[in-house]
Amino acid sequence: MAGATGTRRGFAVTLCRDDGQFADLEKEWTALLRDCATATPFQSHSWLHSWWLSYGSPGRLRLVLVRYDGQLVGAAPLMLVHRPLPLLVPLGGGISDFSDILVASSHRVTTLNALSAGLRLAARHAVIDLREVRPGAAAEELFDIWPGVRRRLDDSVCLELPAEPIDELMKRLASSRAQRVRAKLRKLDALKIEEHAVAEHEVPSAIGELLRLHELQWRGRGVTPEHLRPRFAEHLTRATQRMVRDGDAALTEYRLNGAVVASNVTLQSSQLTGGYLYGADPELRSRKVDVATMLLRRDARHAAESGRSVISLLRGTEPYKSHWRPATVVNQRLLLAPLALAPLLNLHAAQLATRDRGAAALRALLPAVQQWRAKLNDWQAGGGPR
Repeated sequence: MAGATGTRRGFAVTLCRDDGQFADLEKEWTALLRDCATATPFQSHSWLHSWWLSYGSPGRLRLVLVRYDGQLVGAAPLMLVHRPLPLLVPLGGGISDFSDILVASSHRVTTLNALSAGLRLAARHAVIDLREVRPGAAAEELFDIWPGVRRRLDDSVCLELPAEPIDELMKRLASSRAQRVRAKLRKLDALKIEEHAVAEHEVPSAIGELLRLHELQWRGRGVTPEHLRPRFAEHLTRATQRMVRDGDAALTEYRLNGAVVASNVTLQSSQLTGGYLYGADPELRSRKVDVATMLLRRDARHAAESGRSVISLLRGTEPYKSHWRPATVVNQRLLLAPLALAPLLNLHAAQLATRDRGAAALRALLPAVQQWRAKLNDWQAGGGPR
């Protein structure tokens, strides 16, 4: 492993910049993932390495690795970017709901100190910008012991439910809403929509169908552009196939009269499960099928049966999520830098604050814009000026 950065009491700290060596880490990376209770599926080697193959830039890889007696006990998966400033940012980018470092359960304090030392050397000329850090993550422990400058900012809002079967989750609802959910479930049962667990070898064709349904369901309603790009399809296919193989993901197809009418990728770690992306035939809406409830019933049942504790609804506060009265969890954005780079970190934090204020102003204007558009549509529907 090239780029040794130092040792501490028998701990070896190295910096990996080589794509091939990243690929070779799969087995020991997975063992570390299993030993890190706070890890999410977005820290798996399958997800991160696949993302790097589709989105990474040659020469920008920065993996800070800690070994004890040759065993991988810590990892910080980062990459170097230069816009707007020199930054070390997590692998996974905007298509990952959580980022974190990995730290083994044994020798945890010493491993964190070794990671901190390695990161300070790796970040001699760049600010470390850890986005979408879930509360309780190992990166928060690193933040607490960081000896340089640091700043904590709020990031995306996520919603979470306890990992209970849907009958238990319905107890969270008002009686009238719970009755409506029961009626929706009876409708699903009456239609006899069947669930099919997609096997590893079926994943490539099933992901193709999921993305086709996803585009179809959002057509004319503002689909996320990245979900339509070949690089996203390439990454999601490759990562899901590996994660289904390892038990870190489930791909479920929903079939009506033998035809696939919906499909959903669920990512899962030892404690958490979350529906990542789904597609549904718009015909289900005409049949008044509540697709979100259908998917949640399956994910809730599987999470409870597998002993997980959290159903994450991931980023976003869409109304269909809020109906279940979930807990609100705010991801953190952790900025770290050596003392010498304090001015650079403060400049970056100020730029982020300015951007956030601008986004808040736009959100405040949105209701007025929507009202104006509605009036314009009514005016045009009435034939305009006479």
